[in-house]
Amino acid sequence: MKQNILAISGKPGLFLMLARGGNTIIVETLDQQKKRFNVGARDRITSLNDVSIYTDDGDDIKLMKVFESMKEHEQGKAVAMDVKKATKEQLAEYVGQVLPNFDRDRVYPNDMRKLISWYNILVENGLTDFVDPEEEAEAAE
Repeated sequence: MKQNILAISGKPGLFLMLARGGNTIIVETLDQQKKRFNVGARDRITSLNDVSIYTDDGDDIKLMKVFESMKEHEQGKAVAMDVKKATKEQLAEYVGQVLPNFDRDRVYPNDMRKLISWYNILVENGLTDFVDPEEEAEAAE
């Protein structure tokens, strides 16, 4: 399921991929409107499963693992912070709580805002299975 959750450059929020065909993808917004539309090849589309966060030790960490850490920190609830009004320091402090070794030089405030916003969108839509148990077992080996 998580590979079907997309971010589209220039469009706010997250989208669920419904179908793929030719040079277009049919997506649905992850909000109350559930608006469906086509996305063409000219749009930059990113699967959340492919996104990573920079860390100080050089190993990037997958976004889904960060979301899992946020889920544990927030006990499965949405983050109460208002990301639009939060300062750079407040954002860095929160991200530091869920990912202590994130690279403060390469992870910008807008990235932190997206991280928190995307997490809240997923929680509101009940999409909270961020890390598969099988993947976690493979990573532990």
